[in-house]
Amino acid sequence: MTASAARKNNRDKAESGEAPESSRQDGPALGYEAARDELVEVVRRLEAGGLSLEDSLSLWERGEALASTCERQLAGARDRVEAALSRVEHADEDGPEEQRRDG
Repeated sequence: MTASAARKNNRDKAESGEAPESSRQDGPALGYEAARDELVEVVRRLEAGGLSLEDSLSLWERGEALASTCERQLAGARDRVEAALSRVEHADEDGPEEQRRDG
């Protein structure tokens, strides 16, 4: 596969929500902190410049995949916090009722 075909393939995958080839990992997915730290490094390298166009595009694609990973991790954490708060609110609503029946 030529480099331009690989970039098109990665762009198509990114648009469909799949990770580009360069961002796929063997083994467990990156956690939030690891993805964030790698994203910071990708941004640092892109901002430093001096890379070939191909390297810059590969890093950009990796950064997009890492940003998506961070967003998914944060959304999952947000959902867990909201669920926990909902359980606490329901427990608070049920608590006084239980006390009135027992008292």
